[in-house]
Amino acid sequence: MKIAVSATGNSMDSQMDQRFGRAASFIIVQTETMEFEALDNNASASAGGAGISAAQMIADKDVKAVITGNVGPNAMNVLKAASIEIYKGLNATVKENVEQYNKGTLEKIQTTVPSHFGMGLKS
Repeated sequence: MKIAVSATGNSMDSQMDQRFGRAASFIIVQTETMEFEALDNNASASAGGAGISAAQMIADKDVKAVITGNVGPNAMNVLKAASIEIYKGLNATVKENVEQYNKGTLEKIQTTVPSHFGMGLKS
């Protein structure tokens, strides 16, 4: 199965990025083989709509699950509409998070932050 992990870099040894829409990149991993593809998140620097753009990019890659820290409501809606499950990742590397996913130890999450949270705005 293909899953996506929000990441601070472009390798399996990169740390998982706690942000979804503003993550530096996404690592798309084939869970059975651990083969991966790194995608730069071009939406991370956009003024608005980063979560929606990132979620659409992930959905277009036909992944079945996402591992991340925080997902805003707009990105959550896009991911749910694409039937993509969202899991709360650990403060660890992409590889360690995928291993925990394969063991079934990560918990599913719902919306974790308000709109525009990753932009550093106070509500």
